[in-house]
Formats: sequence, structure tokens, C-alpha cells
Amino acid sequence: MASVELRGLVKRYGPLAVVDDVSLTIEHGRLVCLLGPSGCGKTTTLRLIAGFVEPSAGEIKVGEQVISSPSRTLPPERRNMSMIFQSYALWPHMTVAENVAYGLKIRKLDKAIIDAKLKAILETTHLEQLADRYPGELSGGQQQRVALARSLVVEPEILLLDEPLSNLDAKLRERMRGELKQLQRRTGITFVYVTHDQSEALALSDRIAVIHGGRLQQLGTPEEVYARPASRVVADFMGLINLLPATVVANEAGRGRLQTATGWTTVADVPATVAPGQRVEIAIRPEDIRLRPHAGAASEPQSQEPEPATVTECTYLGNIMEYHVTLQNGAVLRVQLHPAEQFAVGDKVAVWIDPSRCTVFDAPA
Repeated sequence: MASVELRGLVKRYGPLAVVDDVSLTIEHGRLVCLLGPSGCGKTTTLRLIAGFVEPSAGEIKVGEQVISSPSRTLPPERRNMSMIFQSYALWPHMTVAENVAYGLKIRKLDKAIIDAKLKAILETTHLEQLADRYPGELSGGQQQRVALARSLVVEPEILLLDEPLSNLDAKLRERMRGELKQLQRRTGITFVYVTHDQSEALALSDRIAVIHGGRLQQLGTPEEVYARPASRVVADFMGLINLLPATVVANEAGRGRLQTATGWTTVADVPATVAPGQRVEIAIRPEDIRLRPHAGAASEPQSQEPEPATVTECTYLGNIMEYHVTLQNGAVLRVQLHPAEQFAVGDKVAVWIDPSRCTVFDAPA
């Protein structure tokens, strides 16, 4: 069992670098998501790992073996990998059992071995009762499980998944990602999973590799990538974010005192290289902001000064209430609260922002 290592991986089409100097290590037994918007290079990276595409520069190693480089690319069938495509690519004229066993038959295994492996994987993926059906008789979720079973029955070291849930409706997609995660834990196989869906990546992953513009922006746990984004690009892509222009008043060993245009101040971690007087942006998630009626602001713990604001919009979203509040300088913040915390349009409120949840970035030029 071995890890997958990408070193300085590049794929060019003419002058365009679709994958641009990507280096990362995918440890054995992990579920790693390649996450990014359409056209960012994540699927090309997956196809490079699979061997369907040759790199323009750099290399891919599995353990100590180089499987891809500009001078030599190991064919896909010799990589001990399986791949699940967005369309599932099932044979319509074959039953579920025949689809799943196909990879074993072309390996010319004994019938007894094929039957034993087929029975085991159908049980693992809960397909025993559907073995004699054809793909056209199955739901989207059932077809997805067939594609999984067909990929896993050949016992790959690595399973590559290219947006396998994108064709399912929202509820089924949520259920299937839970099944995928459980299956990966049971089998211990390395999963490399491509998606553009942030919630899917957060729910599934051991590690998330955020890719943008062909380059790796950040590799980390879901908690690290969401709560401590490495760049403004990552912060913006990983969910809703508020950005407040501010100026650094003081910086002592990476703890900066920041002041916004309205005079509101807070203390947050900043790079040690940031100098007093430098313009920055404070990034804060909507769920890390608290609101209180302005009249009751003095009763709150004074860990920081509150920012006066007015509620200008409210939206009920079932499990949360989302508010737009306008600060004194006209800036608008999105705030997400429990539905029990009710405010109305026009209410005067005091805004508290948790400094420990703030991320500070250089202001755009």
C-alpha cells in the first residue's frame, strides 16, 4: 500500500497551462477531494493520475514507482486503479451482476473466485436483490452503487471518482455521500474525489485540495480549509464570507490591532510582516457574527467594541435566519443566526464579531 505523490505536475494545451505546477501527497487510505470551480484543472489532474493524459512536466509517483512523466506514462490498466465517471458508464445490455463481474472476467479468473468476489461486493454495496436487473431498471442511486461495486471488485489500491453524485437530486446526493464515506472507511482504499460542491467536500473528505486557475491553493483538513483559508480565493470559494476593509493600527508578533473605516476595532492574527498603517481585509463567516438589540449592547461582555448597524433584509431558510445588516459606513454584512434569534427590517442592532474566527488578508491593489 502506497501514497500518491504529485511533483511539479503540469499539463499544457498549447500556451494554456490547465494544470500548473501542482505538488501534493495523497496518503494511503485517505479520502482526498480535489475541489474547485469548473475549468480549474481538477478533472485534468484526476485524468493525469489515472493515466488517460500525459503530463507536460513533473511526475506522479505511487510509492517509489514513477507512473507518469513526460518521457514515460504507465498505461491505465497497469496502475491498479479504478475510476468512476460522472455518467457511471454501465453496460446497458448487461445485468447488475454482469456489469460488476466484467472486470474479473477479462482478468480470466476462475469462476469460483469470480462468484465469491461478486457475492461479497454485492453484499457490501447492498445490491444483492438487484443482481438480475438491468441499468435501465435502476434509480440513479442504485446505478451509482453498481459503478462503485464494479470499480471495487477488482480490488484497486486507489479509486478515482469524477463528480459521481452530480446527476442525483439533492436528498439522494446527501444520502449517497454518507454511504461513500462509510464504504471508504470499511475498505481502507484511497479515494481521490473530484467535486465543485463545497458542502460535499466538507462532508466527505479527510483532506481537501482547493484548486483554482490550475494551481493548488491550499491542502488541509475540512476544518482548516474552511476556518483558516490560506488566501482570499480559498475563503471566497469555500462558502459565504464577509470582507471588511481595515487598517493595521499595531502589530506585535503577529497579533494585530485592526480598525475599520467606521472606527470599530478588533485584535486578530496577522502575518508578522504586516506593518502598522497597512490596508488589509478582515474575512469573517456569517455564522461567526452575533447580533443584539442596540439598546442591550452594554450588557454584553466587552471583549470588543460593538459595531452599530441596521437590519436591512431578513430571510428565513428553515434551519437558519439570514440577515443583511448595514453598518454606519454603508457596508453590508451577511449574518446567519438560529431561527429563535428574531430581528425585523429596520431594527437597530449591535454587531459582535468573534476575533478568533477572523482571517486577515492583504487588501487588493
